[in-house]
Amino acid sequence: MQQHMPAKAIPFIDIVEQRRRLGKRIDDAVARVLTHCQFINGPEVARLEADLATFSGAKHVVACASGTDALLMVLLAKNVGPGDAVICPTFTFCATGEVVALLGATPVFVDVDETTFNIDVDSLKSGIAVAKTQGLRPRAIIPVDLFGQPADHDAIAAVAATEGMFVLDDAAQGFGATYKGKRLGTFGLATATSFFPAKPLGCYGDGGAIFTDDDELADTLRSVRVHGQGSDRYDNVRLGLTGRLDTIQAAILIEKLEVFPDEIAARDTAARRYNEALGDVAIVPRVAADCTSVWAQYTIRLPDGGREALASALKAQGIPTAIYYPKSLHQQTAYRSFPIAAAGLAVSERLSREVISLPMHAYLDELTQERIIEAVRAVLAN
Repeated sequence: MQQHMPAKAIPFIDIVEQRRRLGKRIDDAVARVLTHCQFINGPEVARLEADLATFSGAKHVVACASGTDALLMVLLAKNVGPGDAVICPTFTFCATGEVVALLGATPVFVDVDETTFNIDVDSLKSGIAVAKTQGLRPRAIIPVDLFGQPADHDAIAAVAATEGMFVLDDAAQGFGATYKGKRLGTFGLATATSFFPAKPLGCYGDGGAIFTDDDELADTLRSVRVHGQGSDRYDNVRLGLTGRLDTIQAAILIEKLEVFPDEIAARDTAARRYNEALGDVAIVPRVAADCTSVWAQYTIRLPDGGREALASALKAQGIPTAIYYPKSLHQQTAYRSFPIAAAGLAVSERLSREVISLPMHAYLDELTQERIIEAVRAVLAN
């Protein structure tokens, strides 16, 4: 009797294949750190910061311990605190609003654009008005470059300039993407990104970086990164945190950054294949004009329902899926008490019911992707 073996499981993000490609280079880079033993602030950290500045076009890069720390450090450096309002999209990972609340400031949640999933400018203006009516000082806007696609940075900058606010771009998912021909890292007062292993540019632990063209802010961030240290090691001149990126992670990222452009191109190729094959059975993602995406996620929408059935059917065939995000921030227990835009957050709530993400990474070969596409179509085309 012939037995059918279960199909080989497909990784949602294939870090293993990238490890095979870079194996000896990564091993040698880590070995160099193990030899010189400068595990904190070793030479690789400064080298990485310089490489990231060259890649992004930013004047200054301050490496740090995580994407969350990157956001927090900028807000600390700008003395954001009680009485201040910071405008955030609600359809995002919790860190965007979390860092605001941790400092005693008030996150004000606004809606997103239905096509790009990024901050909606009309809702942004409404959120600022709500903040004012509640006696808060609108201080900052944190747009998120969600799923790898840049927000509308020119429109956001115009609102910020009118209101006297600064912009902190959350590019945790979007680093490497371009907006009107410029890479993220050069918009707003500062840009924060994450090097969490699952990100398009990820290390082998936690890591992050801040990008800015502001000399004074860069100096302050370097102090904040080491407990608010001044010129005297034991004279802390401001509040700070332990926000350093360790040398081993920097060494790994130096090697990964060299192949990052190739990986971005491979992700874009995979996204195009998905779009061409699934556009008639689901709402597929669209990149705004004059933008590129790094495709941190490939997320489709199922407005007629069936998300759970699709996930279950794919799981049975060894194909993973994920939902980013089943609840927007204003729907989560810790954030329900914070203000929202006056017109509500209907788009975000609808997206939370409809979205589902498929496997996406730079090493997704065509045969594997065809298997995913056929499985998706078998469920959705019926």
